[in-house]
Amino acid sequence: MDDFTLTTPALLFPAISLLMLAYTNRFVVLAGLIRELYARYQEESSEKLEGQIVNLQVRINIIKYMQIFGALSFFFCVVCMFLIFAGSKLLAYWVFAFSLSLLLASLALLIWELQLSVVAIHLQVEDVRSGRAKSRK
Repeated sequence: MDDFTLTTPALLFPAISLLMLAYTNRFVVLAGLIRELYARYQEESSEKLEGQIVNLQVRINIIKYMQIFGALSFFFCVVCMFLIFAGSKLLAYWVFAFSLSLLLASLALLIWELQLSVVAIHLQVEDVRSGRAKSRK
């Protein structure tokens, strides 16, 4: 624990910041897609569109929690740095461990959201393979 300094939690700053940016981009894309599908659903309601919207809504909720855990990880990383600065190394060590745990939870949710994304894509590919997809001209 002697080598636990301000630079240790500071190493996470760029990683968490980039991760939060990626999460926000995923959120914005999915929100736009939900709006687009909802407009189509208003014109022609179908089970398939409803299923896609529900899938996207679940994914949006997962991304919300990914962002919350990521932001909390960032918050506790800053608290850790403050504690190191204040001379409370042991407490800072445990706060940093908690920050890492929150980051792990955020990444686990990312994996779950990616799995749901792949399932949705597979359903559309199956439509194409089975000839159920309508050709657009």
